[in-house]
Amino acid sequence: MNKISAAQLRELYLNFYQEKDHKIIPSASLIPENDPTVLFTTAGMHPLVPYLLGESHPAGKRLTDVQKCIRTSDIDEVGDASHLTFFEMLGNWSLGDYFKKEAITYSYEFLTSEEYLNIPKDKLYFTVFAGDDDFPKDTESYNIWQSLGVEEDHLFYLPKKNNFWILGSGIGPCGPDTEMFYDTGKEKCSPECNPACDCGKYLEIWNDVFMEYYKSEDGTLSKLKQQNVDTGMGLERTISVLNGLPSVYDSDIFAGIKKRLEELSNVSYEENAQSMRIIMDHVRTSTFILADDHGITPSNVGAGYVLRRLLRRTIRHLKKLNITDNVLPELAQIYIDEYQGVYSELSKNKEVVFREMTNEFNKFSKTLKDGEKLFYKTIKHLEGNVISGTDAFKLFDTFGFPIEMTIELAKENNLEVNVEEFERAFKEHQEKSRTIDAGSFKGGLADNSEESTKYHTLAHLLLATLQEIYGPDVMQKGCNITSERIRFDFNCDHKLTDEEKRKVEDRVNEMIVTNTPVTFEEIPYEQAKKEGAHGTFDSKYGDIVKVYTIGNLSKEICGGPHVENTGVLGHFKIVKEESSSAGVRRIKGILE
Repeated sequence: MNKISAAQLRELYLNFYQEKDHKIIPSASLIPENDPTVLFTTAGMHPLVPYLLGESHPAGKRLTDVQKCIRTSDIDEVGDASHLTFFEMLGNWSLGDYFKKEAITYSYEFLTSEEYLNIPKDKLYFTVFAGDDDFPKDTESYNIWQSLGVEEDHLFYLPKKNNFWILGSGIGPCGPDTEMFYDTGKEKCSPECNPACDCGKYLEIWNDVFMEYYKSEDGTLSKLKQQNVDTGMGLERTISVLNGLPSVYDSDIFAGIKKRLEELSNVSYEENAQSMRIIMDHVRTSTFILADDHGITPSNVGAGYVLRRLLRRTIRHLKKLNITDNVLPELAQIYIDEYQGVYSELSKNKEVVFREMTNEFNKFSKTLKDGEKLFYKTIKHLEGNVISGTDAFKLFDTFGFPIEMTIELAKENNLEVNVEEFERAFKEHQEKSRTIDAGSFKGGLADNSEESTKYHTLAHLLLATLQEIYGPDVMQKGCNITSERIRFDFNCDHKLTDEEKRKVEDRVNEMIVTNTPVTFEEIPYEQAKKEGAHGTFDSKYGDIVKVYTIGNLSKEICGGPHVENTGVLGHFKIVKEESSSAGVRRIKGILE
């Protein structure tokens, strides 16, 4: 088995699929475009939903990429050996081209061949879908694995909860999958132990999803226009397996920040692994969120709230290591250097990263003091010697005051904390967070309905109008679309007056009534730029792009569904205009 670095694995994977006639596409943003129901890009397939539904991709039917992802539903598990909030997902795609046989054969070749990962075949185990009342048993995948030489005792049929993939909402493209596991060498926990067991013997490293169905909001199942393959291999987890590492945090990605934390704290990583892992993970995730071109900053809602929580948890654990100075920018710089040449936005936006981290450090330092004030106010009126879990959770939820700090202060005052009650309140909070993180994925590009398509086209006219009125420097900072409204974020340094809002409305409606055709062409990205096509986030585009043109009104690089003529849109009305974040305004509008 070959030892490997993160950079080597990225290159090896992309080169392998490029040799199989796949086009390499860049990672999409961490913030999903045109989808109001999820906070972050949670999987490699997320940005490609329109193409899974039948839209043609400018790069063709065979794609491969390394996609940046964030999952926060298990944020409280970070600190153990395997959980991360930010991770890179290696993926390859077939959009109506090859299907199960080729996908499985490619996977097996990459895993076992000497020139690639060279994993011993007896260390690999595989699972396929066992079938149920809705979907047939996947005997085809099982037979393909056998044809490649996989023995029956390394193959398992598992139920839908293990081997069927759909977005967390239960709505959208879906299908059975086959998963690949690495045997860690641990003893079986029981005679029935298999890859579905979470005892740690089997570690999943890759899955191939065969998307051929669509599940609608009402539960109806239908066949997609095309059969798709969607695969995902977690880069960090695969590195830990290939290198025989005890945790994902022992790879070369984290070596620089680990060393610096030991220097700053004068304590060893081994003795303080949990706090250091939390800092290592949260600083990396925060750096990527802040560097994203969507302009997310710490706040009390949505993605901004997640960012704030990550930073504040980091500061708390730095203090546990007796690091009281603001070292966040210094730690972020270590990651910026680590990913040099991989994600250009990190260097481009590093001043934003440093500024926002410093602002949050200063704010939270004050918050900690305020939290202590509330603590002493709470115990002043305490009956008995136990602080309720409700009060402890209020400190956590209001001030980000960690439970361990509340317990520590309670001990200093000869008091106890009702931890069980706190954990119940916290679990309730977690469940809500998981629901938000999973999202319902029923809006935006996952919905090719007539109304959503209208709003997607409207976004082009709205951006063109804002640039016409406020200048060419106006950029789209986010766009959430449902079949009922558009929510459009753009950079602006002031609240729009009633007169300004009317002016924007009138100009958009003037464009609509021109009955201008909407056309598109697939051309090289550099040509699109020369022709003046507007692209909001330069780092996300491949060599060939789709350019949608609306007469002389708008020319944009885009991939979603559009109407054929502006005249079908109806009448645009702004129903709300508000601040989204510092220097960013938000327009909520409808078509009547």
